[in-house]
Amino acid sequence: MRSNFYFRTCRQAETIVRQLTWQEAQKNPSLGAQILRVHYHDCFVRGCDASILLDTVGSTPSEKDARPNLTLLGFDLIDEIKTAVEEVCPGVVSCADILALSARDAVSFPFRRPLWPVFTGRRDGRVSLASEANSTNLPSPFSNFTTLAQLFDSKGLNLDDLVALSGAHTLGRAHCGAFLRRLNFTGNNDIDPTLDLTYAAFLKTQCPTPVNTSTTVEMDPRSSLRFDTSYYSAVARKKGLFQSDAALLADPASAKTVRKFQNEWFFFSQFSKSMVKMGAIDVLTGSNGEIRRQCRIVN
Repeated sequence: MRSNFYFRTCRQAETIVRQLTWQEAQKNPSLGAQILRVHYHDCFVRGCDASILLDTVGSTPSEKDARPNLTLLGFDLIDEIKTAVEEVCPGVVSCADILALSARDAVSFPFRRPLWPVFTGRRDGRVSLASEANSTNLPSPFSNFTTLAQLFDSKGLNLDDLVALSGAHTLGRAHCGAFLRRLNFTGNNDIDPTLDLTYAAFLKTQCPTPVNTSTTVEMDPRSSLRFDTSYYSAVARKKGLFQSDAALLADPASAKTVRKFQNEWFFFSQFSKSMVKMGAIDVLTGSNGEIRRQCRIVN
């Protein structure tokens, strides 16, 4: 992969992705969280090959039908961008590159500048299995530090990457089920000891029992539409929403990095580096994979 991979073959590609993504972001302030999450979930399963975009065919469910992916949003935008690019440069630009570019552009929209570079040249995978979108590949909101560190290491990502990429939780909302067990930790109506009691009381008001499965809560209180460092301030005060957020304080080096990333320069700089690394996980290039004509189905 490299910068401007499509310079000779489809010079307009990145401009089309940015224009359509920004057009949607203008209407939908949650778009950054939505497309970034799709990109994460794609890269952690089979690498960044757009396998998350494939629809189920036949009786074998695809990744998007796996339980961790049922709440993903943004697929229609990727389809819209792909259609527009195909009209200009048929059979040239991969869905995997469109997803990577759109994720960057959606998060970057409020800043009106790219927050990280996206190297292009990925090709699209032909396999998508729901069975692979599980806890051994996708980070879980219930994971402890050891599990997270091992998973990220298996993807070629280190501790700085783990803490920086967790910072994506500064954007978006989560369903109550993703953290509810922290409010009844051992089944005796007790609170997870790693969770601030005042914050726990607030969460109980947002997710009263019986829980409405459609109810969502900001992952970063009062800042879920802003890409900033407030997530790290919240985690440091034991107000991370998930067990996986609280887990960042369980390791001395990770806890130190949480404190460091409360400084915007350190966080933005490392997030940029970590997104480049994540976007290169197990990519298909050269003659591997294909360039899909439609992102939802293989050619």
